[in-house]
Amino acid sequence: MFLASRLTLRRAVYPALARAASSVPQRRGLADILEKKPDDVVITFAKRTAVGRAKKGQFKDTPVDELLLALFKATLEQTKLDPSKIDDICVATCHPPSPLYISRAAAIAAGIPYEVPISVVNRLCSSGLMAIRTIAHAIKAGEVSLGLAVGVESMSLNPRPTPEVVEAVSHHQHAHDCMEPMGWTSEMVAQNYNVSRKTQDEYAFISHSRASHAVSTKIFDDEIIPIEIRGAKITKDDTVRPGVTLQGLAALKPAFPNWGESSTTAGNASGVGDGAGLCIMTTRARAEEEGMEIVGKYVTSTVVGVEPRYMGISPIYAVPKVLAQAGLTKEDVDVYEMNEAFASQFAYCVEQLGIPIKKINPNGGAIAISHPLAMTGIRQVVTGLAELKRSGHKILCTSMCVGSGMGAAGIFVNEA
Repeated sequence: MFLASRLTLRRAVYPALARAASSVPQRRGLADILEKKPDDVVITFAKRTAVGRAKKGQFKDTPVDELLLALFKATLEQTKLDPSKIDDICVATCHPPSPLYISRAAAIAAGIPYEVPISVVNRLCSSGLMAIRTIAHAIKAGEVSLGLAVGVESMSLNPRPTPEVVEAVSHHQHAHDCMEPMGWTSEMVAQNYNVSRKTQDEYAFISHSRASHAVSTKIFDDEIIPIEIRGAKITKDDTVRPGVTLQGLAALKPAFPNWGESSTTAGNASGVGDGAGLCIMTTRARAEEEGMEIVGKYVTSTVVGVEPRYMGISPIYAVPKVLAQAGLTKEDVDVYEMNEAFASQFAYCVEQLGIPIKKINPNGGAIAISHPLAMTGIRQVVTGLAELKRSGHKILCTSMCVGSGMGAAGIFVNEA
C-alpha cells in the first residue's frame, strides 16, 4: 500500500461555512437513520448506463436526447412502471443547448405522458446529486409522491464552453478564478498544498487497479442497465484501462505544462466521458403499498462554497457538514463515493478527512471510470448502493468538488 507520505495542512478558515453548518438541525444519529418510517424518501430503482470515452468511445456520436430516450425506455421496460404515475422528473445536465426542451422531448418520445412535467438542474459536477435532492425535497414537502432523478452528459458533443463575462466581473479576483479551467485548479491545489506528482500517481494507480478488477470480475454488471442505441446494445464501460502501472503513470507528460507544478496528467485526472443514470424515488408508504422493491433511502445532502482557486478541496468541508446534519461520525459510514476530479485534490481530501482508503471508491472512481459531469452524482449513488448490497453494509456518503469553487455531499442508506 502506498500513501506513506502525509500532506501538509494549510487549510483556510471559512467562518461563514461554520455558521451555516451549525444552523442546520441535526438528526439523532445512526439509530434514527436506520429506523424505517412511512414518510421516508426511498429509492426503488437505481441504475446507470455504461460510460463511454468522450470523442472516442461508444457514445461519441450520441446526443443527450438519444441517451435519455434509451435510458427512459429501458427503465420503463425493466421496472414495468406505469409512466402516468410519475409526478415529476428532474434531469441534471450541464452543457447541452436547450436542456429542458430536449429532456422533455426525450421523455415524451419514450412513452412518458405529456402530463408529466420536467425540470433541469445544473450545479456542474454535483448536478446528479442535486436532481436527487430536488425530487427528495418535493416528496418531503408533499408536493410529489413519485419522481425520477436523472443525470446525463455528452462531453463528446457538449464540452465545457468558455465562460464569458463583462470586464467589471472578470476584474474581481475570485470571480476571475471561478471561471478558470478545472486543470488550473488542480495545479493550484497541488502547488499550494504540496501534493507531489508521486502521491498523485499513487492514488491514481489505486483507482485504475480497483476499476480494472471491478470490470474483470463483472462487479459493475449489477448497476448497469443495458440500453439500445441505433440497434446496438450497450452494456459495458469502455473507459476503464486494464494493465495500468505506476511506471506507466510516471512516464506520462503533464497535461497542463504552463500551470503550477505541471503534475496533472491524463493518467491521474478524471477521464472525460458520456453516460446517464436514473433513480426512481417515492415514499416508503407508497413503495410498500404498491409492492415496489426498496433499494435505498435518501437521508440528507449539503452544498458548500470554497475559494474558487482551490475548488478541489471542498469535500473537506462538505463531508463533515453532511455528517453533522445526519448526526453521524465518519466511522459510521461504510462506503464513501468521493469524486476523483483530479488526483491532486482527491489525495489531499482523503488525507485531510482521515478516512481509510479502503472505504473510499472500493471499485475505483472517476480517474478510471471517467466523469460525465451531471451523471456523476447519480452514478455515485448507484455504485455505492450496489457495493453496500454486495457487502451487506448500510451507510453511504457521496461527495464531490464542484466547478467554480463549490462542493456537495449526500447520505444514503442501503435497504436492498
